Amino acid sequence: MKALRMLFWLVIFTVSVFAVMSAYLYFNQKNMVFFPVRELAFTPDQINLTFEDLILDGGDGSAIHGWYFPPNAENGRVFLFCHGNAGNISHRLETIEFLLNLNAAVLIFDYRGYGRSTGEPTEEGIYSDARLCYDWLIDKKGFRTDDILIFGRSLGGAVAIDLASKVSCGGLIVESSFTSAAGMARRIFPILPTTLLLRYHFDSQDKVAKVKCPVVITHSPDDEMIPFSMGEKLYRSAAEPKQFVRLSGGHNDREYLQKPEYIEAFRRLLQSNRPGD
Repeated sequence: MKALRMLFWLVIFTVSVFAVMSAYLYFNQKNMVFFPVRELAFTPDQINLTFEDLILDGGDGSAIHGWYFPPNAENGRVFLFCHGNAGNISHRLETIEFLLNLNAAVLIFDYRGYGRSTGEPTEEGIYSDARLCYDWLIDKKGFRTDDILIFGRSLGGAVAIDLASKVSCGGLIVESSFTSAAGMARRIFPILPTTLLLRYHFDSQDKVAKVKCPVVITHSPDDEMIPFSMGEKLYRSAAEPKQFVRLSGGHNDREYLQKPEYIEAFRRLLQSNRPGD
């Protein structure tokens, strides 16, 4: 009888822990996906960058804040930069400087709920924010669709892939990103029925196969947050023409910004798919 009681309470304990973990995953997904920071750490004028401050109407009561940087020299192309899940646009000035040094324009924006953008982040909401900025580049700045290069890092990679799968563009760069929300959830919570519990999808691996522009996938084997194998899977799923660039350093390291092969991948994409090619 004592052994049966111990077994009974062990089962109760195990089921309780499983239920608590499942409830935590289900009800706290938003806080596990999005880590917005409201306060801007810097503004571009503090490092002598010329920019246009934007507030775009999200159409659902949200206002999307962004910075548009004209090119240092005439290239005729623009990077639409979709950043990761933490911080805000002010934490990406190093990358903005890197992109501007390629002599293209840059538009970076904050998802709803980040920085000066109003509203609350959702999966469909941040997809909509990226599409709003894409349309602004065409309608207000006069860029042709094949002059827009969509660049997404980490969570922004999923946003960039979603947009590139729906619109015409000149190129897609996906950096240090994941295959799907389900894939990440299985890695973090291997014993939970994540397929039943997830309220986010971010099905990048399925969507990237639909992208028709040149694709560059970059990832580091040293990435401690998103497995290198996910970058490889995204690459295998993408259609030609495509290129894979092996990075170095952890998920938030940027040492590779100075690496010749990384710079060359961006330059090659800037020159690809131009009229007359």
